[in-house]
Amino acid sequence: MWHFTEQGLGRPLVLLHGIGMSGAAWRPVLARLAEQRRVIAFDVAGFGRSPLLPPQVPPTTVNLARALGEQLRGLGLAEPVDIAGNSMGGWMALEAARLGLARSVVAISPAGLWVKPPAHVRHVFFNLRRGTRLAPGLVKLMLQVPALREVLMAVPMTTGSHRMPAEEAFAAAQDFVRAPGFEETFAHADSFRGGHEIAVPVTVAFGTHDWLLTKSARRRQELPPQTRWLEPQGWGHVPMWKDPEGVVRVILEGTTG
Repeated sequence: MWHFTEQGLGRPLVLLHGIGMSGAAWRPVLARLAEQRRVIAFDVAGFGRSPLLPPQVPPTTVNLARALGEQLRGLGLAEPVDIAGNSMGGWMALEAARLGLARSVVAISPAGLWVKPPAHVRHVFFNLRRGTRLAPGLVKLMLQVPALREVLMAVPMTTGSHRMPAEEAFAAAQDFVRAPGFEETFAHADSFRGGHEIAVPVTVAFGTHDWLLTKSARRRQELPPQTRWLEPQGWGHVPMWKDPEGVVRVILEGTTG
C-alpha cells in the first residue's frame, strides 16, 4: 500500500506530487482543502514512504496511474474521483482520467506535454540530488537564509520560496536525494498521449514564473478540447507555498460540479 495522508470529510479529492517529492508537497493547502473535501495525499510509488512498483513493472506514468487505481480500490473508492496533481502528479492525473479513474482533473504544471523532456530539467534535478547528497550540511545551512532559499529553489520549485520554512525546504531537498524510484521513473518519462480520449473536466495551470517547464513543454495538442487553461500570475513550478489560497481556489473550482 502506498503511504498517504488523509484529512477532512466529503467527496474524495486525491493529491499527487511531482517527481522526487512526496505528499508533503501539499502540506500548505491540505487543511484548507480538507475544510470542504476528504483529501487523500499519496506518496507515489518509489517516493516518500511508498515502496517501488514490483520489479517487473517499469515506472512509466501510465503504470503509476494504473497502480493508483489499485490504491483507490484498496481504500474502497471504486467510483472515479477528483484528482489534483503537480508536475509528474499532474501527468499521472491526466493518465488516470484517460483510464477512467478520474471524475475531474486539475493539473498544475503537468509534465509530459512535451515532445521529449527538456534537457535542462535533467540538469536541474540531478544537480540538486548530487549537491544535497555530497554536502547536506552546506545545503541545510544555505536554506536557512531566506534570500539563498529564494535563489536555490526558484527554478525547481517557485519564486517566493523565502516564505517556505527552512526545515520544509531541506526536507524537500532530502526527498529528492532519498527517493529510490527517482532515476528509473525519470528515465521512463516519454510524453503524454491520448488526451482526446478524456471526457471529464480538465483544468491545466502553468504559472507565469514556472521556469522549469517553459513554453516548449506546454503543448496543448494532446489535451482534450474541453480543457480549461490557466496561467496564474507569479506561480512557479510548485506553487503551494507561494500562493496556497490561489492553489486551493483553482483546485476547488476545477473539481466542483
